[in-house]
Amino acid sequence: MRLRHIPGAEEEIAASPFVIQEPEKNRGRWNEVFGNNNPIEIEVGMGKGKFIMELAAAHPEINYIGIERYSSVLLRGLQKRAEIDLPNIYFMRVDAKDLADIFEKGEVSRIYLNFSDPWPKDRHAKRRLTSVNFMEVYDKVLKPDGVVEFKTDNRGLFEFSLGSIQEAGWKIKYHTFDLHHSEYAEGNVMTEYEMKFSSKGNSICKLVAFR
Repeated sequence: MRLRHIPGAEEEIAASPFVIQEPEKNRGRWNEVFGNNNPIEIEVGMGKGKFIMELAAAHPEINYIGIERYSSVLLRGLQKRAEIDLPNIYFMRVDAKDLADIFEKGEVSRIYLNFSDPWPKDRHAKRRLTSVNFMEVYDKVLKPDGVVEFKTDNRGLFEFSLGSIQEAGWKIKYHTFDLHHSEYAEGNVMTEYEMKFSSKGNSICKLVAFR
């Protein structure tokens, strides 16, 4: 994915009060960061943050953390965040493979994966966020009853995910190849990509996985 670099993005992120700069230092005490013991839900690859900020606004009883690797993308999310009052959300610029260094076992209740990079070449399959390798990472931070929710418009990636998730020892609670025309559409919060792709007529796939 080619992204346009925004000059000064790293500096703005480093100075933002909405970004956790050294998240590893909060491992095991995220309740202190938020000032409460509410459940924590994270979105890996939050993009510009529409999805997770809508959730945070609708559910003040839940704490949210948006994770984004790319500075220029995260900066757009921070600009939106500065316009609204949401005490139950923070952001991090980290790689998902490092989640177990940031959260203790059982600190996270739910993980959202929305429109992740499909990494279409077979040799890059381990980089897909629903690969066995990443599911093992999620297992290390989720509560025993925690779940992973995954949405994509990429049918090939979705079919790969159905197999890899079960290969990793997880179970599929439910899945659909056409979310917006299914029984699971109620309460769905759309991401920027979801709005774009669905407006073009693309079907949106979704699954929920548990252990």
